[in-house]
Amino acid sequence: MTELGKKRALGFTACAVAGSLWGCGFFFGKIALAEMSFPYMVLYRFLFAMMPLLPLLITHRPGLNRREWGVLLAASFLGVPLQFLIQFHGLALTTVSHASLMVGTMPVILAVGATLFAHERMDAVGWMALAGSTTGAALIALGGKHHAGAGEATLAGDLLVVLSLMIALFWILFNKQLMERHSAIVVTAYGLLLGTLMLIVWVPVHYGMPPVTRVSVKAWLALAASGVLCTATTTLLWNWGMTQVPASQAGVLLNMEPLIGSLLGVFVLGERLGPSAWVGGVLILTAAVTLTTRSKTRVREQMPVT
Repeated sequence: MTELGKKRALGFTACAVAGSLWGCGFFFGKIALAEMSFPYMVLYRFLFAMMPLLPLLITHRPGLNRREWGVLLAASFLGVPLQFLIQFHGLALTTVSHASLMVGTMPVILAVGATLFAHERMDAVGWMALAGSTTGAALIALGGKHHAGAGEATLAGDLLVVLSLMIALFWILFNKQLMERHSAIVVTAYGLLLGTLMLIVWVPVHYGMPPVTRVSVKAWLALAASGVLCTATTTLLWNWGMTQVPASQAGVLLNMEPLIGSLLGVFVLGERLGPSAWVGGVLILTAAVTLTTRSKTRVREQMPVT
């Protein structure tokens, strides 16, 4: 295997591990949500995530210029407070299984984003995969109840998860742009730091001080795991992997997240998926695999600036 081949293999491996660990995020989040509301859960998740990243802030100087700091600030706002507050508000209204399956739309969202913003062009197979994934997401969302009881899926919750994924698209593209000139460690550590600082300001002001004494050991362990494993570790692995492989090809490995998350929801939390959700999940996963393995994309030439 050539040196380039080894780097690509390591890049795909890093993205696959990241996707698998992300798949545990909804599971740990649901445990914490049993004892606190979603804003506090998100705040604690990122506070735990920053603990292993603090040494990296000392050993790695950012070296960003003013424009790049602006891009990182925008990426941090989109990728941390905005994305996660919306996503876990959605999780509070739906099930781990439904939320995880909705994440299966992300590879297609990423491919469309690359088409619109990174000057790539999808072929007919790609657009067919997009249609299949959209149909699958609709089947899952419409399979949820509009007014469900505790522990049941809802349309509102599913749609909030999808909205958060659309926001995550820009976080990924902004980070990839920054990593063309800076290391994945710098972009990850300083990006998550900025996002965590935003949460520290926003959450207490708008929701009050987070609970401390009323939280069980089980919830603290779930928060620590979601922060260290499902946030700090995953973001480092994913960002580094994205420097080795194209975003559209790495996107299929995000399907590890809905796979792991759905299995945890069904077999550990005892959730149930209706027939339409199973069909929708298969459509989403099939579309994502087809898009990233069979579809061809090429970069459009940009018009020269005169």
